[in-house]
Amino acid sequence: MRILAFFLFFIVSAFAVQIKDIANTVGVRDNQLIGYGLVVGLNGSGDGTSSKFTLQSVSNLLQGMNIKVDPNDIKSKNTAAVMVTAKLPAFAKSGDKLDVTVSSLGDAKSLQGGTLLLTALRGIDGEIYAIAQGSLSVGGLAPRPGGAGSHSTAATVMGGANVEREIPQNFNESNNLTLSLKTADFKTANDIERVLNTIFEENVAKAVDSRTIKLNKPEDLSNVEFMARVLEQDIAYTPQNKVIIDERTGTVIAGVDVEVEPILITHKDITIKIDPNNSTALAGNEIDMKDGGIVDPNSNTLRINSSKTTVANIARMLNKLGASPNDIIAIMENLKRAGAINADLEVI
Repeated sequence: MRILAFFLFFIVSAFAVQIKDIANTVGVRDNQLIGYGLVVGLNGSGDGTSSKFTLQSVSNLLQGMNIKVDPNDIKSKNTAAVMVTAKLPAFAKSGDKLDVTVSSLGDAKSLQGGTLLLTALRGIDGEIYAIAQGSLSVGGLAPRPGGAGSHSTAATVMGGANVEREIPQNFNESNNLTLSLKTADFKTANDIERVLNTIFEENVAKAVDSRTIKLNKPEDLSNVEFMARVLEQDIAYTPQNKVIIDERTGTVIAGVDVEVEPILITHKDITIKIDPNNSTALAGNEIDMKDGGIVDPNSNTLRINSSKTTVANIARMLNKLGASPNDIIAIMENLKRAGAINADLEVI
């Protein structure tokens, strides 16, 4: 099935955001957990006999229950080997619940209706931080290409893991409080420094580079009180212009103010000529695209004569012209390479 390109356009302008929306507190973060487990109770949609590791895992599980079975004698397709992942939030305590994601490791056709058996979730240090178990839900996760929702090889267990080990934290005793901007920007770092020093009426913040702001807590506040007040402060913020391209789905996201400079570009049988000084009169078989562009169907040439041409305009006109998602993405990438787009281009 042909993948269609979708275009989402948003206006980028200055507006007020809270510091917590654009900056992280250094040291306060999630930790990734991972584990290997078995899902049972599948209706013949589990791993086949070619997944030797699944058969060996079932044999090892049964042996731990004093039942000795040769892996070669196991023929059931009601079991699947899976990788289990979860995020351990900052300051998580023993007994807290975590959502887990379960993904098939073998050749299982579906995890629908399965139950995850007791699975240890480990951190990068190899220590066990949580234990997961529970019934799987495939709702809300994308199925395999061409399949229905009941054929998903990924699932979730909401609240399916219990935190067993806490990560040691000494946040309230730390003397090293630091903000890290999610997007490096000298002006934003300087604005945060100025606003915080004004609010607290003393030098509590110092921007040391385009991303890092060092904080010096007032003596009459605890770390928690201080950071709560810091993170809720409003900052005038202007997001950077960016064009985001998802090559897998053919999605292009761009701000409506991202302009494209005059240029002539040819890609396969499509020619784009951006020239605000050119004539806007129709000639021959040319068709008015109603977006400031004129297309010649004979030569597949798109003339754009508008005084202000944006990525949004070009995306819309190419879509009307019937260009494929891959062609549109390639044209955007080449416009950036040629210096015609004054914005960051991110391909994901």
